[in-house]
Amino acid sequence: MTKSAKKLIEVALPLDAINRECAREKQPFTRQHPRTFHVWWARRPNAAARAVLFAQMVDDPSARPDLFPSQRAQEKERKRLFRIIEELVRWENTDNEEVLQRARDEIWESWRRACAENADHLRISAQVAGAFRSKWKGRFGASGRAISGMWHCHSGTCGGVLS
Repeated sequence: MTKSAKKLIEVALPLDAINRECAREKQPFTRQHPRTFHVWWARRPNAAARAVLFAQMVDDPSARPDLFPSQRAQEKERKRLFRIIEELVRWENTDNEEVLQRARDEIWESWRRACAENADHLRISAQVAGAFRSKWKGRFGASGRAISGMWHCHSGTCGGVLS
């Protein structure tokens, strides 16, 4: 069975910061935002999506008692992750490479840990993975790249998936 660490979204989120940015994005004439070109009838804030995507991919500090043994250490690390989310949800930072790289690094660390914890899983040969990818490629309208990335992890390499 796949081992899964508790994710940040399961424990806590900086809702005040996310709500503040969502409200700012929903205003019809916010400067520096693409919504100023046309007032759309169903404005959906992207800030919430960015926060949720990040929080569901990053491990919560309580899932790593070896690195964060005390409640105080876990809270400190959680606050650090919250600061990343707070920067990530701001519209001005959608193309800020420094902020995006910090988020990528956190996701990558969680991914590597998940790969290491599940290294004893069923290993699928490249031939089987290729056949599976070819069969489902047209149905999802994708090139199958995401599916092939999944096989890297289960083969034990974990390389190049998120790079």
